[in-house]
Amino acid sequence: MPSPEPPIGNANTDLCQLVAAAADLCRKPLRHAVLWPADGAMAEQAGAEASLDLCLRLEARTPEGARAPQDDLELEIYRSGDDLNLTLAWSQGDDHPLLWNGSHPVWMDGVTGLRSSCPSDGQPLEALARRLRALLRPDQD
Repeated sequence: MPSPEPPIGNANTDLCQLVAAAADLCRKPLRHAVLWPADGAMAEQAGAEASLDLCLRLEARTPEGARAPQDDLELEIYRSGDDLNLTLAWSQGDDHPLLWNGSHPVWMDGVTGLRSSCPSDGQPLEALARRLRALLRPDQD
């Protein structure tokens, strides 16, 4: 009997709530809203939920509710073969490195794409990537 697909919810909002809760936990004290792309790609990405190939935007707020756009993230979730991979990048500025997380975390320069070291504020993103991979594909790792 084939193994069932991972439980990611029946609606886009379930996936968004899962990602927001993970981000809230890993990036305390920030609070997060998770948004589908606003460029009309909603219908295309709605079908992608089943395959987990999609891009989401994580908007950050302070505990008091003020927007913190400098802490916004872009999350890409995609499969490569049977593996689930994630990339996390700050939405503002190419001067920040981005995180690729597959079998292990790899930080890359946002401009050149070359491997770089973990930034001083990178540990919460690594924790978020690990948590999301575990939640979305608990049978891996």
